[in-house]
Amino acid sequence: TQSTWDFLVPCVYAHAGSVSLRVKQLAVDVETKTQDNVFITFQVSIQYKVLDDSSKQDGYPPSTNVFKAYYSLSDPAHQLKSYVFNNVRNQIPSYTLDDVFLAKETIAKALKDDLEAEMNQFGFTIIQTLVTDIQPDHTVKTSMNAINAAQRQRVAAVDKGEAEKISVVKQAEADAEAKRLSGVGLAEQRKAVIMGLKESIDSFSQTNKEITQKEAMELLLLNQYFDTMKDMAANSKGSTLFVPHTPNMVKEFGKQVREGVMGPANLTSDPF
Repeated sequence: TQSTWDFLVPCVYAHAGSVSLRVKQLAVDVETKTQDNVFITFQVSIQYKVLDDSSKQDGYPPSTNVFKAYYSLSDPAHQLKSYVFNNVRNQIPSYTLDDVFLAKETIAKALKDDLEAEMNQFGFTIIQTLVTDIQPDHTVKTSMNAINAAQRQRVAAVDKGEAEKISVVKQAEADAEAKRLSGVGLAEQRKAVIMGLKESIDSFSQTNKEITQKEAMELLLLNQYFDTMKDMAANSKGSTLFVPHTPNMVKEFGKQVREGVMGPANLTSDPF
């Protein structure tokens, strides 16, 4: 018999690489132009991961998502950026600057749907797309702030003018009411003075039958003259001056008053 040598070649195993199943985040800044020709920087954060499907077929996994994620793309992040740039630059030009701020959720959802459809074929899924910031050009931002400030100042000026108008109107109404009440008070005061003079003259004439009403009125005028002079003396800072101011002028003053009220033809009649 011949002896033979049997050689056993063990299986050779090579480690090609590893794929992380953790959620990753990619921040992308896209510079683009709006419908009203304003350049903005549109900042997006993409959260993505490899689909976990490691089931084997016939001893090897040629169709699993992990297999596709490792062998289909050499740089998944770079590929994602390309899709983001393409999608955002297709969407933003259809919006004005103001509408971009209002429609950012709509833009983010459309971006997520597009990325999901594109990246699924490479074994990736998109967890979320977030619009983190919208930055217009610095000069545009300054102009927008200036316009906003001017609008607010205009509104403030209108409100201030309305407030001043209301204040002036109310002040005028209060002044008119004060003058009306002052006139009413002055009229009542003069009425009371006249009634008091009439009662005094009538009472004095009834008590002294020899004195006429004319003489009684002149006596009252003389009494008021002395009261006035007394009040003026009590107020040392007064600047009122009667010219002439002798007691003899009281009779002449009374005559002038009667002439102005009743006329020269009625000077001999009773003053009341």
